[in-house]
Amino acid sequence: MNRVQLLTRIEEPWSALKAAYGGLSEAEMLEPGVTGTWSVKDIIAHVTSWEEEALTHLPVILAGGKPPRYSVTHGGIHTFNAQMTHRNRERPLSEVLRRRDDTHRRLLAFIQGAPEETFATDTRFRRRLRLDAYGHYAIHAKAIRRWREQRPEG
Repeated sequence: MNRVQLLTRIEEPWSALKAAYGGLSEAEMLEPGVTGTWSVKDIIAHVTSWEEEALTHLPVILAGGKPPRYSVTHGGIHTFNAQMTHRNRERPLSEVLRRRDDTHRRLLAFIQGAPEETFATDTRFRRRLRLDAYGHYAIHAKAIRRWREQRPEG
């Protein structure tokens, strides 16, 4: 895989995620119940938090280091997700959307600047990017589409 292929692998599910909630009103984006108690806004903030994690840990990986385990730093991934959800819950939708765009833009810029050999094989860099970023997009896009289909307005 090269940089262009990786960026395509990121952008296709990213576009699908945005399309999954495209056209929703602000009230609909704040409605709980999309995934558990999460709203579309919560999901967007969640995806952004994980992209931020990628931006924190990918430089460590590029430098040959190993990021700390979530079990050590946060008590586990579920605890981390709960902490981030709590932190983002009070943010206005406009701020969540601004942070979404800014973080995604920074992630793409980081990838643009990373060495090409980082993408050639299934490296820790690529695995981390898949787990923290584009692997999340498809999962949450599917949940949002399913929620929209089940709503009375359909």
